[in-house]
Amino acid sequence: MPSTTYWSAYDGRHGRPRAEALRAVCACGWRGSDQYPLDWDTIGDRPLCEADVDCTGPLADWNAHLSLVRDDAVPLPEPLAALLFEITEQLTATAADAPLAALRGRRCAGAGRRPGGPGGRWRAVRRGYVR
Repeated sequence: MPSTTYWSAYDGRHGRPRAEALRAVCACGWRGSDQYPLDWDTIGDRPLCEADVDCTGPLADWNAHLSLVRDDAVPLPEPLAALLFEITEQLTATAADAPLAALRGRRCAGAGRRPGGPGGRWRAVRRGYVR
């Protein structure tokens, strides 16, 4: 079983093996069942990321997987969805004038931190570990 899904690890360059086929994969652990053969005679010595490789099959498989995930996902309550939309709008507006502040806000939001300080206790309280 391969240890990575990076194309560059299987492009035959620098003594690396050449992939025989492409297959869609997802960060959730899902792997597409269909494999799409690679034509190395056409690709030649070019890196896979620079070659004109037809990815429509794996992309279609991945999009079908994402559709199933979206269909099974629990919808966000409307107040939370509205709040997230507002945060996105504020970060977008802030990025125009203060891009570093927008990045900090995004990083804090993604890590579950308050913008002013460390987030360890706040996350623990939020998750119910401490009061």
